[in-house]
Amino acid sequence: MDNHYVPNLTIGPLVCEAIRPHIEVPIDVHLMVKPVDRIIPDFAKAGADVITFHPEASDHVDRTLALIHDSGCKAGLVFNPATPLWLDGPRDGQDDVVLLMSVNPGFGGQKFIPETLNKCVPCGRASTRTTVRPGRTIHVEVDGGVKATTSA
Repeated sequence: MDNHYVPNLTIGPLVCEAIRPHIEVPIDVHLMVKPVDRIIPDFAKAGADVITFHPEASDHVDRTLALIHDSGCKAGLVFNPATPLWLDGPRDGQDDVVLLMSVNPGFGGQKFIPETLNKCVPCGRASTRTTVRPGRTIHVEVDGGVKATTSA
């Protein structure tokens, strides 16, 4: 979070770089920043494996996805609760991840927005972690308000 796209400020590439040598799991970076293209190479260099961003933060979504891939990472889009879900278009085939926000981004501890689950249907079965699209697999993630009572 950059204190511009959303009203809070959180960890940056230096934290990613500091933890990379100490973990073996993939580092999945969800960028809530604008402009987004400037910081992508920094996170890739710091050891990110996956970088997702909000399409509203990019002037050219397909270029941003290509920049992430060219930086050696998997790429994906993040859809806010009010952002229409669009899976087709010039960028079709460039995304590896779809992240559905189940809260409005920028603040922790918010209540889960159940209508987000309606967006899972076009992405695949909501009960599975991934969905297969022609020739590839897209990981579907949900972020915000997920806890024991909402995870099912």
